[in-house]
Amino acid sequence: MMEPAIRVDGLRVLRGDALVLPGLTCEVAAGSVTGLLGPSGSGKSTLMRAIVGVQKVAGGRVQVLGHPAGSPQLRTRLGYMTQAPSVYGDLTVRENLTFFARVVGQPTTTVERVLDEVSLRGHGDQLVASLSGGERARVSLAAALLGQPELVVLDEPTVGLDPVLRRDLWKLFHRLAAQGATLLVSSHVMDEADRCDALLLLREGRLLAQATPSELRRQTGENDLDAGFLRLVEAGT
Repeated sequence: MMEPAIRVDGLRVLRGDALVLPGLTCEVAAGSVTGLLGPSGSGKSTLMRAIVGVQKVAGGRVQVLGHPAGSPQLRTRLGYMTQAPSVYGDLTVRENLTFFARVVGQPTTTVERVLDEVSLRGHGDQLVASLSGGERARVSLAAALLGQPELVVLDEPTVGLDPVLRRDLWKLFHRLAAQGATLLVSSHVMDEADRCDALLLLREGRLLAQATPSELRRQTGENDLDAGFLRLVEAGT
């Protein structure tokens, strides 16, 4: 059996006096597309920040690709897309990606590859500030993919996208996994759960389930995954 790409043990995170993650334990299998699902405020972004090593934690342990989260060895092996676009509005799409390619030590030819992957080649010379919200999010996604990372952590990458683009991005995620990458993809939309190999379902910082979509259906007796999530919520209250 392969070691998990991510192992979280007893993770505790405080925000002020509030306990956001009260001792979370979970794993993400290597080479999988794992969905991190739950309503807004459930702790998804906090967990992702802890995994990439930018979240102050109160306790517990997070191992990523065999190293403690935030280790220098992970900097070129991990790609991270934040929920808010993290690119420069006064640069063009191509200028942004060229800059970030230099940061991660990639040739400029990589820029054209990621532009194609996120369907933005026709927008390469546009200022990022002139793009729609969904297009800016795709520029951030392209930046996260520049270094061909082993682990890709994506916070709400499909929010605001039309159904065709959402479908194409999920195809890209599975293509990256088939090439050996591990992807952790957050969403608050349960209809994206079926696009995942495995699911982590969060509510109020607690892990309600860690299962495949088919296992979740068997556990809850619900064919509809949204109804299955609600059944888990009711069982835990």
